[in-house]
Amino acid sequence: MPSLKDVKMKIVGVGKTQQITKAMNMVASAKLRGAQARIERFRPYASRYRSVLMELAKKVEGAVNPLLEVHEELKTTCIIVVTSDRGLCGSFNAAIIDKAMRMIREKQAEGRQVKAICVGRKGRDAIRRMPGVEMIAGYADRMGSLDFSLASTVGDTVISGYENGELDEVFLAYGEFVSMAHQPPRLVQLLPFETPKEEETATEEPKGPTCEYLYEPDEEQLLGVILPRYLKVQTYRGMLDTSASENAARMAAMDNATRNCKDLINSLTLLYNKTRQASITSELIDIVGGAEAQNG
Repeated sequence: MPSLKDVKMKIVGVGKTQQITKAMNMVASAKLRGAQARIERFRPYASRYRSVLMELAKKVEGAVNPLLEVHEELKTTCIIVVTSDRGLCGSFNAAIIDKAMRMIREKQAEGRQVKAICVGRKGRDAIRRMPGVEMIAGYADRMGSLDFSLASTVGDTVISGYENGELDEVFLAYGEFVSMAHQPPRLVQLLPFETPKEEETATEEPKGPTCEYLYEPDEEQLLGVILPRYLKVQTYRGMLDTSASENAARMAAMDNATRNCKDLINSLTLLYNKTRQASITSELIDIVGGAEAQNG
């Protein structure tokens, strides 16, 4: 049985850990409010941007823009992996990395070269260790202060590679913020942009009267401006989703850790009481034994 001093030191150590996890829970909760507000404000803009782009793409014929062109031979795949810079958020980063790695293995099995752009330290470190993957760019320590310039930089890199024929398709892997308890990993295709079928658009569009839009300048010129910005908007949305999801996952993980610390303190306190009682009983037995020996 451990000594009273050892048990007491463990109780003190777990108590300090509980204070740390509780403080981290409060910090994550404060950050989550701001990150959640940003993604909730940005989602309608990103969704509307996509609907406008789909409407424009349906009005043009053929690949009038290099980003609409589907390459005949698919040789190189690029994946943008968005994760957090820090851990202590449960399996959040592991789920995104696992989804990205499964897609990378599938593309490599098909004989394609895979290139990666990583936003976030956790994803960068994991993808860097994966054999056969070329790292185009890695951005660490940027998730704490997100702005559109980072998404613009990533988008320009991808657009340049696709137009030059260095990239044949582009995917985005990130964590989608659905609710406080649900942040599933998502993998979406950014390039080549595919216009949804009529059946799919019919389910997405709200019911009610529709109207015909007149575009000025013409659709081809507008696509040349909207398509590159669409990639940056969707990349930025993935970053904002990941930021909110990271804080929600960390908040849940720290809450679970705080409860586990409390349970561990209770069990250690019970062990301390048992150890103390055993020590007292042992001392009483020695005293009674000594007294009886003297009387005898």
